[in-house]
Amino acid sequence: MVYAYMRQVPGFPNLTTQQSDILSFSLKKELKIDKEVVEYATKNLRLDDRGEFEDFLQTMQEGYTVIVSSLLTLSDKVEELIKVINCMLSHSVNLWIVDSNMLMNKETHMIEIFPLLNELRQEEKEKTKHIGRPKGSKSSSKFDIYQREIVSFLREGMSVSAIARELDVSRSSLKDYIESRGIKELMEGSWLGMDQSQGIRSMDNIVLICPFEEARKAKEQEVS
Repeated sequence: MVYAYMRQVPGFPNLTTQQSDILSFSLKKELKIDKEVVEYATKNLRLDDRGEFEDFLQTMQEGYTVIVSSLLTLSDKVEELIKVINCMLSHSVNLWIVDSNMLMNKETHMIEIFPLLNELRQEEKEKTKHIGRPKGSKSSSKFDIYQREIVSFLREGMSVSAIARELDVSRSSLKDYIESRGIKELMEGSWLGMDQSQGIRSMDNIVLICPFEEARKAKEQEVS
């Protein structure tokens, strides 16, 4: 099953543009779209308030493909994107990003994802530049230039302390950076594809759990 997923909210590209981009892309990639899904809202809701989208994610099955014109279609917040992509990967879904000409699946290395997330962070920063930074948003950091190295070191199994020594930086500051950028969640949840010869689990041996399903199960347990 191949889905074209579009989202129409104020400030986003209109549906005609999204549809045109997806159709052109699918023709080039020889992907036959089985169903178009459109999410409408009068404002840009947080992920927790997008119940229908959450339900859509949980209908995903192994081998399904979702095509979006941009990562922004899924969410314009990095922390939410991590959850959405992790959920798709937990169901072995193939996610095509049209404007980046990129396929995300279990074979994708997270080192390939960070440039896209960084781009989004920069856009968030520009949007709030003149009106102040809202609570919870992330500013640029001196560690941004080391991001690829940090990810590589973590993939090799190095501790935060060892990485801090390698980069000659403060351990506490580095730890805060890793946590604030969601790197820890990425390492634990998806995009790993690591070499077992180094004693690190491959993606096939990692159990990915959709965070929305996890939250729902927790609520059901509380009720019972």
